[in-house]
Amino acid sequence: MTLYTVIFYLLSVVILVATAMAITRRQPVYAVLYLIVAFLGTAALFFLLGSPLLAGFMVIVYAGAIMVLVLFVIMMFQRSPQDPGSFFHWGPAGLLAVVFASLLVTMVFKDSGAGVMLKGVAVSPRDFGHFVFDRYWLAIEIVSLLLLVALVAVLQLGKRTEADDDESERPVEEGQP
Repeated sequence: MTLYTVIFYLLSVVILVATAMAITRRQPVYAVLYLIVAFLGTAALFFLLGSPLLAGFMVIVYAGAIMVLVLFVIMMFQRSPQDPGSFFHWGPAGLLAVVFASLLVTMVFKDSGAGVMLKGVAVSPRDFGHFVFDRYWLAIEIVSLLLLVALVAVLQLGKRTEADDDESERPVEEGQP
C-alpha cells in the first residue's frame, strides 16, 4: 500500500465524517462549517488525483464563495446568540481538523520517491472547459437558477419573519380581537 493510497482513504473518511456531521447538526452554523470541511477534503482529493484546477475551483467557488454566502445569511437571520458549546460540540470538529491538517502536510512534504502523480487524470483547463460547457451547459444553468431561487427564498423567509415579529409586538387595542 503506497502513501497515496493511505492519503486517499483517509481523505475519503474525513469527507464522509464531515458530511455526516453536517447532516446531523441541529445548529445551521455548525452544519455549514462541517460542509466547508467536506468541500476542502474534496479539493484535497482532487489535488491528490492530479487535478489541481478542480481543487482550486472547489476551494474558491464552493468553500470560498457559496458557503461563505450561506454562512453570512444564516448568521444574519439567527435570532439569539448561541453559547460556544462544550467539548462534545467541538471535539469532532477538532479531530477532523487535526486529521485534515496532517494529511495536507503529508501531501505537501511527501517523499518524491513515494509515488508519481497519476497521468491519466491530469487535464488542461481548456479541455476541461470544453468538456463541461459542450456536454453539461444545461445542467450548469439549472444549478445556477436553483441557487438563485434558494437565495431569494431565504431572503423572503427572513422578511416574513421580521414582519410577523413586528405584528406580534403591537399592543392589542380594546374592541379588536
